[in-house]
Amino acid sequence: MKIEGKAKALSIYIGESDHWHGRPLYVAIVERARQLEMAGATVTRGIMGFGANSRIHTTSILRLSEDLPIVIQIVDMPARIDPFLKELDEMVTEGMVVTWDVVVEQYRSSKDGSIE
Repeated sequence: MKIEGKAKALSIYIGESDHWHGRPLYVAIVERARQLEMAGATVTRGIMGFGANSRIHTTSILRLSEDLPIVIQIVDMPARIDPFLKELDEMVTEGMVVTWDVVVEQYRSSKDGSIE
């Protein structure tokens, strides 16, 4: 897959305890993105955050949370991101999904060092 120039970034903000069909939601999202042969996905676990309900989630020892913030980021061509948004609408029942236009300067495979 070759990606360079104009592309679209997608960030999905959810909680660590969110599930989809019995599996962690972030796992289900990344696996679905891979099935769709998207360029890649990264999951980041936050150390502190709050969402629409304003409840603080933190890794603090005094307030150990089992529902830490999770952010999934994907960058790909709009033709791949846009249809995926419809699937996310079903999967993400609590959280936030945002997109924005980006420019891909480099996208290289570790196999050969060339742009895919």
